[in-house]
Amino acid sequence: MKESGIQMKTIMVDMDDVITYGNFTAILEDFLGYKPNYENIKTYYIQDILGDRKEDFFKKFKDMDMYENATLLPDCYNVLKELNKHYKIHICTDYIWREIIKFAGNNLKNKYNFLYEKLDFLEPKNYIFTADKSIVNCDIKIDDKLCNIKGAETKLLFTAWHNKDLKKEELDNQNVIRVNNWKEIGEILLNNKEKC
Repeated sequence: MKESGIQMKTIMVDMDDVITYGNFTAILEDFLGYKPNYENIKTYYIQDILGDRKEDFFKKFKDMDMYENATLLPDCYNVLKELNKHYKIHICTDYIWREIIKFAGNNLKNKYNFLYEKLDFLEPKNYIFTADKSIVNCDIKIDDKLCNIKGAETKLLFTAWHNKDLKKEELDNQNVIRVNNWKEIGEILLNNKEKC
């Protein structure tokens, strides 16, 4: 795919906590009966706070569609739609539930349906469902997990509870740019198309 005779650069975009947020945590809070203090949670997998209640949680969770009432993050749709005119975009997301791998197919179906409904300008062939994002070779990577953006020319780390304590110096050393919202992503990638 080309833009004005120039090969379009590719973007890998994560889904959970980058395109949409809070669906899993809402289900978790309903199970707990209260809202945990996310500022104190350091683990990537929030369910780890459940301890010995994790098995009971996943017995209920395995049949739920956490995207049923999910929405896109603010400005996500418009920015992605505009980026799609200048870049080749791939949505790359993990669908495996490590605690209940047997039922992960439910999550795959729900993720697919959400993307198909909410991002109507993207073709489904641009969805990548994998737990190993190191196999994806894109010029630009946007993710909330630091290890998932390795290998890209431009690395954008989307701020989340589990990465908020990473220091600027550490990110600078790895040529990682922290972004807090989709407006910032748009400013970086749309204003600097030639550089990114």
